[in-house]
Amino acid sequence: MTPSSVQKSTIVRVRNVGLRGFFRSAELVAPRLAGRRARDLWFTVPPTMAATPLPPGAEPFTVTAQGAQVHGHVFGEGPTVYLVHGWGGRGSQLAALVEPLVATGHRLVLFDAPAHGDSDPGPAGPGRSHGVELGRALDAVFTRFGPAEAVVAHSLGAIATYLALRFGWLGTDRLVLLAPMVEAQGLFDQFQAALGFGDRTRRAFDAEVDAFVGLPVAEFDALHQASHVEPVPTLVVHDRGDRQTSYAGAQRLVEALPDARMVTTEGLGHRRILRDPAVIAHVVEFIGAGDRAEAA
Repeated sequence: MTPSSVQKSTIVRVRNVGLRGFFRSAELVAPRLAGRRARDLWFTVPPTMAATPLPPGAEPFTVTAQGAQVHGHVFGEGPTVYLVHGWGGRGSQLAALVEPLVATGHRLVLFDAPAHGDSDPGPAGPGRSHGVELGRALDAVFTRFGPAEAVVAHSLGAIATYLALRFGWLGTDRLVLLAPMVEAQGLFDQFQAALGFGDRTRRAFDAEVDAFVGLPVAEFDALHQASHVEPVPTLVVHDRGDRQTSYAGAQRLVEALPDARMVTTEGLGHRRILRDPAVIAHVVEFIGAGDRAEAA
């Protein structure tokens, strides 16, 4: 599944008057067709963003996930930290974390999800993807590089990480969730409002989504998935003004986890949070605390 908001590019595109007219008509005569069309719009990956320059020392790698070639880079030596981007992103978005964590003796692994960045499309097809594909790609990368000291995940990457922890081989000592997507239901509601379709199309859309990703909509929720995995120390960083993922949702997640704390930022939004020096310092300190505890 994919996160959305009123600012998400696919939602902006569907504000086209003609498309809204199609959904109004199809609601009456062909809701299943409309549900399928809405599904295709929802799972369309935004145009590939430009890559952020990587620090020196990057070693490229490729793994296969569900038949797709997934490309990434690895840096440094030591306990492994995985960096997981979100919907419409790419691994290099988290490059600001690489040098500070390499300097503290870690190996950093980042990658592009299927149909994102430089990676090939997955089973969803060209130009489309969802969170389950991202979770399975993370699991394939994990089987290549082994046990995790920590996973740092942004946005949709939070749910994808929990899916990999629950259903895959992934294991980690610590989690860092940056502007996490916590639940999908409210985002679907926004999507429905933007398209202007009614209850019949919504039921068809929900059924199409369930079939497409192989996971019920109600279970595409970080709180739900976290309840099925062994809890680990977790740091959540979220900007109060983030308009793409819910700050209140992040608060609920922190309250539900047995060993979690939250850092709130102001004025960073959804993506600048990934390169803010103060946020980077919080993440490095949190991951380093695990190393110190193990040494003690």
